[in-house]
Amino acid sequence: MNDNPRQPAHHSLADVAVPRGIDHIVAGVSTSDGDGVKLTRVLHQPLQQRLDPFLMLDAFGTDNPGDYIGGFPNHPHRGFETVTYMIAGRMRHRDSKGNEGLLQSGGVQWMTAGRGLVHSEMPEQAEGSMEGFQLWLNLPAKDKMREPWYGDIQSAQIPEYRADGEVLVRVIAGHSNGVAGAVQREHTEPLYVDVMLPPGTEFRQALPPEHNALIYVFRESVFIGSSEIPTKRMAILDNAPETDGVVVRAPATNHSPARMLLIAGRPLREPIAQYGPFVMNTREQVTQAVHDFQNGKLG
Repeated sequence: MNDNPRQPAHHSLADVAVPRGIDHIVAGVSTSDGDGVKLTRVLHQPLQQRLDPFLMLDAFGTDNPGDYIGGFPNHPHRGFETVTYMIAGRMRHRDSKGNEGLLQSGGVQWMTAGRGLVHSEMPEQAEGSMEGFQLWLNLPAKDKMREPWYGDIQSAQIPEYRADGEVLVRVIAGHSNGVAGAVQREHTEPLYVDVMLPPGTEFRQALPPEHNALIYVFRESVFIGSSEIPTKRMAILDNAPETDGVVVRAPATNHSPARMLLIAGRPLREPIAQYGPFVMNTREQVTQAVHDFQNGKLG
């Protein structure tokens, strides 16, 4: 999963008595962003209320430098957090608060836009694979105008554990089977784990039934109950009140380990007003964000 030579500790998986099922499966929409970077928008605006507090999930992956070499030049954000997770490749971050960092394979960039900043994410390579994900996590109304924050989390700083033999889990945020992730958030309580399941193995995770949850599979396929989630698909999990977690199984017929993201969080249940890179609670607040950006007040 990364180049860190440490041996992940072994942990037992949760006992899930009543596992969640699948609400529906989403294929995502092919699009481009930044300076023509090709990507798949898996979680888009029509799903924001259903997957509250998450606003967007983009998956990008290619061996063709022409698909990513333009990167994401300077652009603004206000009102939410961005979480960029690199599977392969390197991206240089710079922002209007003076932060700079190099996002490398296996690492995470966590940025709280808060009241606003301008940043860029540019590839630091001219060839090879570039693969990763960007998640947008909403901020509660009371925090939308907070001071911006930026953190670089290198691969070796992300806690890992092995469960039931060969299942390898990286805990980016939240808590998974007794392991605390690299980032914790009080109000949205996000869980963000990267799970690798060899053929025939199982992963179990406790989840509060009111938390919204999704699984995105990016290697092979997995099953929840009798339902298959194919590769490059997102499954939105149901919120049946009697459930206490999720059970995911990699079929023995897979040719290689399945790999997936499990992302869950406590919904804010607040109004969402979005215009491009600004996500607030009212249209008036969005209009103010545009005005502030045009007048150089976002850095």
